[in-house]
Amino acid sequence: MRRHHPTRPVFLLLCLLGATLGGASAASTNWPAAPSRLVFDTPYGTLQVQNNEYVYESRLHFNNTDVAPVVEGLLNIPYAFSLPAAQVALVSISTGDPECPVSYRWVVLEEKGYTLSNSFGSCSDQIKVSVKGHTFLVQTPNSQMPGKIDVYAYDGKTVRKRTQP
Repeated sequence: MRRHHPTRPVFLLLCLLGATLGGASAASTNWPAAPSRLVFDTPYGTLQVQNNEYVYESRLHFNNTDVAPVVEGLLNIPYAFSLPAAQVALVSISTGDPECPVSYRWVVLEEKGYTLSNSFGSCSDQIKVSVKGHTFLVQTPNSQMPGKIDVYAYDGKTVRKRTQP
C-alpha cells in the first residue's frame, strides 16, 4: 500500500518555482540606482554642476569656469574615482530629448587641468560602473537589441563600445 506524503507535492512545487525564478533572474540584470552629486572636490580643483533656472541649461564647471567644450543639460556626477595622479568623474547629461534621454562623459582632472571624453551611451539611465585595471567601464542596456548589454570602456583617451549578450 502506498502512503500519501503531503510534503512531496509541496517540495516539488518549491523546486519548480526555484528553477523558474532562477532562470528569470539569470536572464535579467539588476540595475542599481546611480548615486547623485553636484560637486566633486579634488586636489586639482572643483568640478561642479552650475545650476540654472531652466533645468536643462545647467552647465558643468571646473574651478568656476565652463568646461570646453560646453557640457549643458540636466547634469549629475554619479561616479568619481581617485587615482594616484588624477581624479576621474562620470557625468550624466540629459538634454530633455525623449528619443535619447541621457548620455555620459568622463572627466579626468589632473594637475595640468582636465580632459573630457567624447559623449557616449545607449540613451539609458540604467548603468553599472566599474574599473578593470586602468580602464573605466560603463554597462548599460542596448537600446536596439533587448537582452544585450553595451559596454563602454574608457582608457583615459578613447571610449570604445562593445555589445555583449
